[in-house]
Amino acid sequence: MATSKDYLNFILEQLSGLPEIAYRQAFGEYMIYYRGKTAAYLCDNRLLVKPIPAAIRMMPDARYEPPYEGGKDMLLVENVDDRDFLAALFTAMEPELPEKKERKRGTRK
Repeated sequence: MATSKDYLNFILEQLSGLPEIAYRQAFGEYMIYYRGKTAAYLCDNRLLVKPIPAAIRMMPDARYEPPYEGGKDMLLVENVDDRDFLAALFTAMEPELPEKKERKRGTRK
């Protein structure tokens, strides 16, 4: 089941207090960017974040789930109704998120 536009819009509204939130659609799912860095995935109407130290500290009891079959486990964010929590989570994660890698034209990695 692909992520619905309604769920995407709900998550974007929850994150609307943060600067520089963007998204990109990929294969019926979505990637959420914060300040130009990949911060989360929306897959099957679930918000998933990379298990980086900041996210683990903020959600020590979070379940690990793959975004898709065969994907690396990520942290499931269940507290999506709490706008303040989401803002704090993304703010805490941002310094630990990898910088966007520039691709050379005509190459794929």
